[in-house]
Amino acid sequence: MDDRSPEKRSATMRAVKSERTKIERDFIGLLRSKNITGIENFPKDIIGKPDMVHRDSKVAVFIDGCFWHGCTKHLRMPVTNKDYWEQKISRNRSRDKKNNIVLTGSGWLVIRIWEHSFKNLRLMKWWTTRINNHIRYRAPLPKTQSASP
Repeated sequence: MDDRSPEKRSATMRAVKSERTKIERDFIGLLRSKNITGIENFPKDIIGKPDMVHRDSKVAVFIDGCFWHGCTKHLRMPVTNKDYWEQKISRNRSRDKKNNIVLTGSGWLVIRIWEHSFKNLRLMKWWTTRINNHIRYRAPLPKTQSASP
Protein backbone atom coordinates (compact mmCIF):
# COMPACT_ATOMS: atom_id res chain seq x y z
CA MET A 1 0.00 0.00 0.00
CA ASP A 2 1.50 3.29 -1.16
CA ASP A 3 1.80 6.18 1.37
CA ARG A 4 -0.51 8.32 -0.73
CA SER A 5 -3.16 5.71 -1.37
CA PRO A 6 -6.64 6.46 -0.01
CA GLU A 7 -6.47 3.30 2.10
CA LYS A 8 -3.21 4.35 3.75
CA ARG A 9 -4.49 7.87 4.43
CA SER A 10 -7.72 6.50 5.90
CA ALA A 11 -5.77 4.15 8.16
CA THR A 12 -3.57 7.04 9.30
CA MET A 13 -6.54 9.31 10.06
CA ARG A 14 -8.34 6.53 11.97
CA ALA A 15 -5.26 6.09 14.16
CA VAL A 16 -5.26 9.75 15.28
CA LYS A 17 -6.50 10.02 18.86
CA SER A 18 -8.80 12.83 19.88
CA GLU A 19 -7.77 12.83 23.52
CA ARG A 20 -5.13 11.48 25.84
CA THR A 21 -2.42 12.10 23.28
CA LYS A 22 1.24 11.85 24.25
CA ILE A 23 1.55 15.64 24.26
CA GLU A 24 -1.43 16.00 26.61
CA ARG A 25 -0.17 13.26 28.93
CA ASP A 26 3.34 14.76 28.97
CA PHE A 27 2.01 18.23 29.78
CA ILE A 28 -0.24 16.95 32.56
CA GLY A 29 2.79 15.12 33.95
CA LEU A 30 4.82 18.33 33.83
CA LEU A 31 2.09 20.23 35.69
CA ARG A 32 1.98 17.53 38.35
CA SER A 33 5.78 17.49 38.64
CA LYS A 34 5.54 21.17 39.58
CA ASN A 35 3.09 20.25 42.37
CA ILE A 36 0.18 21.93 40.65
CA THR A 37 -2.78 20.21 42.26
CA GLY A 38 -6.47 20.14 41.48
CA ILE A 39 -6.03 19.54 37.74
CA GLU A 40 -8.76 17.35 36.27
CA ASN A 41 -8.04 15.64 32.97
CA PHE A 42 -10.50 15.39 30.09
CA PRO A 43 -13.73 16.37 31.90
CA LYS A 44 -16.76 15.40 29.84
CA ASP A 45 -19.20 17.76 31.56
CA ILE A 46 -17.54 21.03 30.50
CA ILE A 47 -18.45 22.50 27.12
CA GLY A 48 -15.80 21.97 24.49
CA LYS A 49 -14.27 19.09 26.48
CA PRO A 50 -11.07 20.84 27.58
CA ASP A 51 -7.96 18.71 27.91
CA MET A 52 -7.63 19.78 31.52
CA VAL A 53 -9.39 22.07 33.96
CA HIS A 54 -8.93 23.47 37.41
CA ARG A 55 -12.50 23.81 38.63
CA ASP A 56 -11.82 25.91 41.74
CA SER A 57 -10.14 28.64 39.72
CA LYS A 58 -12.22 28.02 36.58
CA VAL A 59 -9.24 27.60 34.26
CA ALA A 60 -9.80 25.45 31.14
CA VAL A 61 -6.84 24.38 29.01
CA PHE A 62 -7.08 23.13 25.44
CA ILE A 63 -4.13 21.74 23.51
CA ASP A 64 -4.99 22.33 19.85
CA GLY A 65 -3.45 20.10 17.20
CA CYS A 66 -1.89 22.06 14.37
CA PHE A 67 -3.73 20.07 11.70
CA TRP A 68 -7.18 19.75 13.27
CA HIS A 69 -7.41 23.36 14.43
CA GLY A 70 -5.79 25.00 11.42
CA CYS A 71 -2.48 26.37 12.70
CA THR A 72 -1.36 28.99 10.19
CA LYS A 73 2.29 27.99 10.68
CA HIS A 74 2.06 24.22 10.41
CA LEU A 75 -1.14 23.16 8.68
CA ARG A 76 -0.36 21.15 5.58
CA MET A 77 -3.67 20.92 3.78
CA PRO A 78 -4.15 17.55 2.09
CA VAL A 79 -4.08 17.72 -1.70
CA THR A 80 -6.89 15.21 -2.16
CA ASN A 81 -10.38 15.96 -0.89
CA LYS A 82 -9.24 19.50 -0.17
CA ASP A 83 -12.77 20.96 0.00
CA TYR A 84 -13.76 18.47 2.68
CA TRP A 85 -10.70 19.24 4.82
CA GLU A 86 -11.04 23.01 4.46
CA GLN A 87 -14.66 22.79 5.61
CA LYS A 88 -13.80 20.39 8.44
CA ILE A 89 -11.03 22.61 9.80
CA SER A 90 -13.19 25.71 9.38
CA ARG A 91 -15.96 24.03 11.42
CA ASN A 92 -13.44 23.08 14.11
CA ARG A 93 -12.20 26.66 14.36
CA SER A 94 -15.76 28.02 14.50
CA ARG A 95 -16.63 25.52 17.22
CA ASP A 96 -13.51 26.55 19.19
CA LYS A 97 -14.52 30.22 19.03
CA LYS A 98 -18.08 29.43 20.12
CA ASN A 99 -16.83 27.31 23.02
CA ASN A 100 -14.44 30.10 24.08
CA ILE A 101 -17.32 32.58 24.16
CA VAL A 102 -19.59 30.28 26.17
CA LEU A 103 -16.88 29.36 28.66
CA THR A 104 -15.63 32.92 29.20
CA GLY A 105 -19.25 34.05 29.57
CA SER A 106 -19.56 31.51 32.38
CA GLY A 107 -16.51 32.89 34.16
CA TRP A 108 -13.89 30.47 32.85
CA LEU A 109 -10.41 31.50 31.77
CA VAL A 110 -9.75 29.67 28.51
CA ILE A 111 -6.15 28.89 27.62
CA ARG A 112 -5.47 27.44 24.16
CA ILE A 113 -2.02 26.09 23.44
CA TRP A 114 -0.84 25.04 19.99
CA GLU A 115 0.56 21.55 19.69
CA HIS A 116 3.80 22.96 18.22
CA SER A 117 4.50 24.77 21.52
CA PHE A 118 5.40 21.44 23.04
CA LYS A 119 8.31 20.85 20.72
CA ASN A 120 10.24 23.37 22.81
CA LEU A 121 10.89 22.51 26.47
CA ARG A 122 11.29 26.18 27.39
CA LEU A 123 7.83 26.93 26.02
CA MET A 124 6.37 23.97 27.91
CA LYS A 125 7.87 25.31 31.14
CA TRP A 126 6.61 28.81 30.32
CA TRP A 127 3.07 27.46 29.84
CA THR A 128 3.34 25.49 33.09
CA THR A 129 4.32 28.64 35.00
CA ARG A 130 1.59 30.67 33.33
CA ILE A 131 -1.12 28.13 34.13
CA ASN A 132 0.11 27.81 37.71
CA ASN A 133 -0.03 31.59 38.12
CA HIS A 134 -3.56 31.74 36.72
CA ILE A 135 -4.71 28.97 39.04
CA ARG A 136 -3.18 30.66 42.09
CA TYR A 137 -4.51 34.09 41.12
CA ARG A 138 -8.03 32.93 40.32
CA ALA A 139 -8.49 30.30 43.03
CA PRO A 140 -10.96 31.28 45.71
CA LEU A 141 -9.43 32.25 49.01
CA PRO A 142 -9.69 29.61 51.69
CA LYS A 143 -12.69 30.09 53.96
CA THR A 144 -11.62 31.49 57.29
CA GLN A 145 -13.03 29.87 60.36
CA SER A 146 -14.52 32.23 62.81
CA ALA A 147 -14.58 31.51 66.48
CA SER A 148 -18.02 30.94 67.94
CA PRO A 149 -18.99 33.22 70.84
